[in-house]
Amino acid sequence: MPLEQQKAGMSIFESDDPTAGVQQRSRRAGWLMLSLTAVIIVGLSFFPAPYVIDNPGPTYDTLGSVEVGDATLDLISISGGEVFDTTGEIRLTTVTRSGNPDSLPGWADVLSGWLDPTRTVIPVDVAYPPGVSVEQNREAAQIDMENSQQEAIAAALSYAGIPFASTLVVSQSLEGGPSEGVLLADDVILQAMGTPVHTVSELRELIGISGANTPLDLVIEREGREIDLQVVPRLSEGDSPMPMIGILVSGRYDFPLEIEIALDNVGGPSAGLVFALGIVDKLTAEDITAGGVFAGTGTINARGEVGSIGGIRHKMHGALADGATWFLAPADNCPDVLGHIPDGLQVIPVATLDDAVDALVSVREGTAVAVCPGG
Repeated sequence: MPLEQQKAGMSIFESDDPTAGVQQRSRRAGWLMLSLTAVIIVGLSFFPAPYVIDNPGPTYDTLGSVEVGDATLDLISISGGEVFDTTGEIRLTTVTRSGNPDSLPGWADVLSGWLDPTRTVIPVDVAYPPGVSVEQNREAAQIDMENSQQEAIAAALSYAGIPFASTLVVSQSLEGGPSEGVLLADDVILQAMGTPVHTVSELRELIGISGANTPLDLVIEREGREIDLQVVPRLSEGDSPMPMIGILVSGRYDFPLEIEIALDNVGGPSAGLVFALGIVDKLTAEDITAGGVFAGTGTINARGEVGSIGGIRHKMHGALADGATWFLAPADNCPDVLGHIPDGLQVIPVATLDDAVDALVSVREGTAVAVCPGG
């Protein structure tokens, strides 16, 4: 082969390249491209992206203690009745959200979230529907948490056969909502559609039955007087619209036992199931957990019915990281965990508080228990 053809077929990086300057220019170009890429990545990390990121959050043992300020308190404390010792753990699971409409994450964080199976990237308009401020969202989450605690106590006492009385009180009518100027703070809702209501879940069910754009008949008590009025529900914003009347409500119960739940900086209704289980275990002479480490999630109403929640994938990873081997999940969430259950964790579907207690007893006794398929 002629020398010219041999040289023509050589790589420009071979040691006997005819021109040393070619190698030098190539290296400079490579370093320039690498530097430019680094600058772009660093720039993206500061440039806001229209997303938020959900991550596995901390877990809390409902049978243990928590730090509140400078004090160490039982997460669930009960007085006024007999309380029994427990030996296991029933861990409340959480999701930590990075970002909000006022403080968006950078693109580098979003790209990292897309690549991490334990995290979920969500469009900010889906996570925070238009028309609802970050502060309103936070207030609603806090009220949901307070309601879930009350519903959990009611469910646990109902399970234990301990009677109590309850009322439903308006905390706030949301600005621009169907109830603005109609329902006022501290109104007691007595009836909806002619049916007595005592809990948040009962009211929500009746609003759903009434549907949007159809007047909903209510009977309320305001300053000692009963008043008949109407509110026209409309569909909520977001991915799963449902009829709503635009109020924040809370259940006020008259419990015969004093039950306090000490937990700060956690919002939403999804801890109801584990609160109820913790109370049941403390009120039961039998040690239900028997030293096992359980975790779980799910809403609950005063009738003990368990409802589905969001963010279950993150909660499973958080549970496993904190030592749980069994995870109690709403039965309706079983399809959501298919293919996402981390190794070392078994997920038990439950539809009621009775199901959940029975599952703990089955695990304690070593008998078979139904689980969600891992996929």
